[in-house]
Amino acid sequence: MIVFNDITLQDKATITSFTMNSCRRNCDLSFSNLCSWRFLYNTKFAIVDDFLVFKFRANNKLAYMMPVGQGDLKKVLLDLEEDARQEGEPFCMLGTCSGVCTELEAIMPGRFTFTADRDYADYIYLRSDLATLKGKKFQSKRNHINKFKKGYNYQYMPITQDRIQECIDLEAKWCKMNDCDKKDGTGNERQAIIYALKHFEEIGLIGGILYVNDNIVAFTFGMPINKETFGVHVEKADTTVDGAYTMINYEFANRIPEQYIYVNREEDLGIEGLRKAKLSYQPAIILDKYMACLEPD
Repeated sequence: MIVFNDITLQDKATITSFTMNSCRRNCDLSFSNLCSWRFLYNTKFAIVDDFLVFKFRANNKLAYMMPVGQGDLKKVLLDLEEDARQEGEPFCMLGTCSGVCTELEAIMPGRFTFTADRDYADYIYLRSDLATLKGKKFQSKRNHINKFKKGYNYQYMPITQDRIQECIDLEAKWCKMNDCDKKDGTGNERQAIIYALKHFEEIGLIGGILYVNDNIVAFTFGMPINKETFGVHVEKADTTVDGAYTMINYEFANRIPEQYIYVNREEDLGIEGLRKAKLSYQPAIILDKYMACLEPD
């Protein structure tokens, strides 16, 4: 059986040495997400024949992620299959993107079944679109931005250690308004957000805060997924301040380094309002993700 290890903050360099050099853009590979959500999924990792592999539990079922690396992928997949067999469970990988499904089918034809879940597709945008909002398709967004600028005395500031508590306080306010403690999804998200904020610098996050009349009304943060894709993991705003979400999105997009062509703003989880909001920003890619399960010989 493969020896898997718990993910710690000290493993950042090892994990990102694989993920940053990968062409895969899915949000599951962000070190922040791997580290901040491991409490829920018991995520572990190992290095097998120059591949980075992950093992976790989702809905109390064993799952893996598609290995990241270069070399004999089929051998590593068979090693993971054997690991699952020793666990007494089928070998399934979650978050498997369309291109990866094609690769799996080429390596092991007919062995995998693929099941898509639209609720977990990633929304990927051109950074330049989010930063400039040029063209007719973004006219309503520009109107919203201009209205905000005229209506509020606002300021944008980067998240620094001395401003972390303000973000935690706003998250608590948002959570109270949205009954987080009564919903597993938002309650779990709260735990992940607080962990990330409390370990902001160690994880390597970048973020920003929007103030109106010197009071925090929104914050956001994220980190690179690979060399050309930046992941925005969290965006929270006071919904009583009209346009706060639009403005924090715009301001942060203008601070993301230009080397990142794409911005991954993650899934909509099947939430109707969230799906509408994400689609309104005209994604360049809706990255479908599949569950890939290996059928017995």
